[in-house]
Amino acid sequence: MGKPEQRQEPPGRTDEMRPRPRDAMEGYEGSGLLAGRKALITGGDSGIGRAVAVAFAKEGADVAIAYLSEDDDARRTAELVEAEDRKCALLPGDLGSAEQCQKAVDGTVEALGGIDLLVNNIATQTPVERPEEITDAQWLRTFEVNVTSYFRVTAAALAHLGDGDSIVNTASVNGLRGNKTLIDYSATKGAVIAWTYSMAQALAERGIRVNCVAPGPVWTPLIPSTLPEEHVAKFGEHTPMGRAADPDEIAPSYVFFASNRLSSFYSGEVLAPLGGETMPG
Repeated sequence: MGKPEQRQEPPGRTDEMRPRPRDAMEGYEGSGLLAGRKALITGGDSGIGRAVAVAFAKEGADVAIAYLSEDDDARRTAELVEAEDRKCALLPGDLGSAEQCQKAVDGTVEALGGIDLLVNNIATQTPVERPEEITDAQWLRTFEVNVTSYFRVTAAALAHLGDGDSIVNTASVNGLRGNKTLIDYSATKGAVIAWTYSMAQALAERGIRVNCVAPGPVWTPLIPSTLPEEHVAKFGEHTPMGRAADPDEIAPSYVFFASNRLSSFYSGEVLAPLGGETMPG
């Protein structure tokens, strides 16, 4: 079922969402799968990023979260991580900037003493009714945040990553099939998938695994802050399960890819939690 009609200003706030998403991994019990690991999660303040941060903490990892400006959401994520007796570093700033991408990695290393897990998760989207509505500025901004930040953060992190370490990228079902109202967004998510394949090949000899999660509809602040109210009201209804996922339902996919115990022979894979939807290919 869909959600009540609602609208927020970007980048959106979790507290204003109706209903609030399940994003705190309540009831999830870790088993030490990431004990002693140090993770940087971009877009870790809310939504999928928050759930991943908490899941990683429950599995024993310290976490740094890079985010734009959503300080209230970020502080809440930090509270959830610290409740698991793990460190949480908050790294605000615009990852559309090359300088900030480097700062995010440097800040993680300084706060946590290193980095061995990287989750590239940050994203922006702006729907349009017609392709001609996409301005040059919008196209470039969408690519800078959704793809170029992944490249830049990863490039900076590679100085610290080595054998046994893992990179997990967030794509989308729209990168697999396209979306007529999210043209530039879909293009970036397709690029993330191809980039994942390429980086998995390029880093295999170093023992660094690179994988991707490409979810279907997930109830996060991105939705009410970017989609028209009438679309929000129907969000996720098209899936066979008839609803959008909550972030808590997606985060275990990232734990799977981050854990060498679970996925040591997986690299260059795309895991697509789609609520029962099947796709050709």
